[in-house]
Amino acid sequence: MDELDVKIIKLLQENARITASDIAGSVSLSVPAVSERLKKLETSGVIQQYTAIVNPEYFQKTLMAIVFITLDRPRFGDIFAEFVKQQDDILECHYLAGDFDYALKVVTENTSTLQELLNRIKSVQGVQKTRTTVILSTAKNNYSVIPEDPTGREYTNQTGKKKK
Repeated sequence: MDELDVKIIKLLQENARITASDIAGSVSLSVPAVSERLKKLETSGVIQQYTAIVNPEYFQKTLMAIVFITLDRPRFGDIFAEFVKQQDDILECHYLAGDFDYALKVVTENTSTLQELLNRIKSVQGVQKTRTTVILSTAKNNYSVIPEDPTGREYTNQTGKKKK
């Protein structure tokens, strides 16, 4: 990966519907060269998917919360994970080290629907304890890694020149 690949990725992160032609103009490459780079980024797994980010408020989903889960025993992890996959209001599920086993990011319409979701979570076999924290506001919300190299590693560009 070189500096141009990083620029292409950043452009796609700003707008996944940007055309290869627009990318080419921004990074001073031909459209076929951009298309080839995109194909390599996709096949190598750097770009995993293109997706639409939907405004939850459009669907009256205005209450976000983090729900911490403690399971009675680790053997209930698979059962819990299967439950989570079936719940549209659960946006993220993370297995943790520390005081809790899982952290869930959830979105619901209001406190009543949050309570209903919590009741469903608590009814899952093996769930011992939950702790819920309502999100009041979000200062930063990225959906993927920002491709910058904080170590200052040099990228080799297409001409073979090293760039920081």
